[in-house]
Amino acid sequence: MHALTRTARLTGLFYLGNAITGILGFLIVRPQLFAADDPGATLANLVAHESLARTGVALELGMVVTQTLAAVWFARLFRTADPVAASGIAAFGLVNAVVGLASAAMLATAVGLSSDPVGDAAANVQVLYLVSDNLWGVGALFFGLWLIPMGWCVLRSGWMPRALGWVLVGGGAGYVLSAFIRYLAPDAQVVAEAPAYPASIGEFWMVGYLLIRGVRRQALAEAPPAVHTPTPAAT
Repeated sequence: MHALTRTARLTGLFYLGNAITGILGFLIVRPQLFAADDPGATLANLVAHESLARTGVALELGMVVTQTLAAVWFARLFRTADPVAASGIAAFGLVNAVVGLASAAMLATAVGLSSDPVGDAAANVQVLYLVSDNLWGVGALFFGLWLIPMGWCVLRSGWMPRALGWVLVGGGAGYVLSAFIRYLAPDAQVVAEAPAYPASIGEFWMVGYLLIRGVRRQALAEAPPAVHTPTPAAT
């Protein structure tokens, strides 16, 4: 397998892992534990389902790991196409990972307080979950920002469909916009979520393309199959 194809598929694998841990954590585990308007219910859920709560923390840590690896491998994949934009993918992606790390620490603290309360356990646990939720809310800025250089690299390299590049750029801009709408117009959540939909389309398209196709044959013809460092001859 060509080195560029191998890098592309590893990138897709890490990106897929990021999507899976995110979906499991946010759409399956968190709704079973966090009651937005009822601190007592949130605490009761954590006490009754401690193993599930700990799984939620592990999933957030999994997102951190896969996000970090995806960011680094995207930079490795596109470094010859546009070094500055490739570095931007890595930098913005690592900020996403830091957001996830902080959120995981909040959730882990909430789990600890549910089994070993300090002060008003219900209020403390609720605040920790709210902070975690808002970390991801403001973190949407960098979820959008990392898609913009990613799409630009697709456009500059020509290794993937140009439509994919434009969807990623537009989706990234929409994601950034949605973060502002969420806080400027808190009663318009449907409006806030709508600009981020193209980003989801672009991300899943990118994952599928990387895993199935890798890169276009044009890229393989332009790039050397591998770079080997010669071993000095023994003297």
